[in-house]
Amino acid sequence: MKNRVERSVVPLLALLVALVLVPVSSAAANRDRIEAFLNTTGFDVALESIALASGSAPEMLGIDPDGFGSDWTRLTEEVFDTQLMHETAVSILEETLNDEALAHAVEFYASDLGQRLVEVENAAHLNDDEEAKQQEGQEIVAGLVQDGSPRVEQLKRMNNAIDASGTSLRALQEIQLRFLLAASASGVIDLQLDADELRLMLRQNEAGMRQALQLSALAGAAYTYQDFSDEEVEAYAEALEQPLMQEVYELLNAIQYEIMAMRFEVLAARMADLHPAQDI
Repeated sequence: MKNRVERSVVPLLALLVALVLVPVSSAAANRDRIEAFLNTTGFDVALESIALASGSAPEMLGIDPDGFGSDWTRLTEEVFDTQLMHETAVSILEETLNDEALAHAVEFYASDLGQRLVEVENAAHLNDDEEAKQQEGQEIVAGLVQDGSPRVEQLKRMNNAIDASGTSLRALQEIQLRFLLAASASGVIDLQLDADELRLMLRQNEAGMRQALQLSALAGAAYTYQDFSDEEVEAYAEALEQPLMQEVYELLNAIQYEIMAMRFEVLAARMADLHPAQDI
């Protein structure tokens, strides 16, 4: 069980980091402004792409999803219902996102550069061939390194700004932990570790997982922003580093990770009702 969980971490990190596009003082924004904010920033598409993460679930449990036939597709569509996830995000944002932070983010993403960025980010979120994206991104990074391009550091700067508090790794570990525990509780797997033992096991290889996460994020950024100039990438990094934008991303990241964790827990419970497909 230990080796299977460890092997599943890197593929899960690579997929989840590709989904990450993410605070709080004065009056919260109203629903109409939240909806406009989600559309302008592209976070609505990032939420929809959470469903793609369901593909990593069987691997974490050592189960072949093909064995469930069409039931697996039906189940994941029901559990990762985009409208439900959207409503959850809107409800949280109504209570937590203040008008000043909202206005700041919308002003940037409504600009010409911002809308071009949202367009490519949306396309990357909805491209489910993560392996191909990573491969192309790695090749781009290798070429940049060979040329001594400053773009690599700019992309790293951008990624650091998106997750300035460094919570991504722990959040992804928590998602995996909650999923495995829920799967054990529902009888899908026989987990021999308790929560504390499982959490310790996940953290034993934290250095390696953090490096894998950073490399995956770098390749993802290189792929997504390949058609932008160095000056535009630098401008984006500077925009992401602004305090109000940091506030917005901290909140959006937290919401996205919590929705993912909740949906994975529901998926684990529902998997107990699946039955292997029968050959006819």
